[in-house]
Amino acid sequence: MQAQGGGRSFSDINVTPLVDVMLVLMIIFMVTAPMIQHGVNVDLPAVAAPAMPADEDLMIVTATKAGEIFIGETKVPLAQLRTKLIGNRKLKQDREVFLHADHGLDYGFVVEVMAILKDAGVEKLGMVTDPVTRDQSSDSAK
Repeated sequence: MQAQGGGRSFSDINVTPLVDVMLVLMIIFMVTAPMIQHGVNVDLPAVAAPAMPADEDLMIVTATKAGEIFIGETKVPLAQLRTKLIGNRKLKQDREVFLHADHGLDYGFVVEVMAILKDAGVEKLGMVTDPVTRDQSSDSAK
């Protein structure tokens, strides 16, 4: 006894529901991603420099005008900065750090932070600045 349709089964995958779900997830991420981004406010010096790559996996150390140090968004006392960096898996892998230093900071403090970064094993140090606008460049020329 055979089935009337010839005995063949239809085994194609229907991808329409999968595409629908993926489109909904993409829209959700596009709407919520700008709301999730947080950071530490720093008054950076304005200079003409190429743009920094917009990579979420960058190791960023921030020094604020009040002398506070942050690794990413985590506040770290200056005395513990070296030990926190030495134990950081991302730093061990990349050996690269980007430093946000407030424009009003004492030069000696910035150099001290840079020395700690070097001592912790940083091989590449990037300095982050704000881009220069036309108004700022004409003010600095005066």
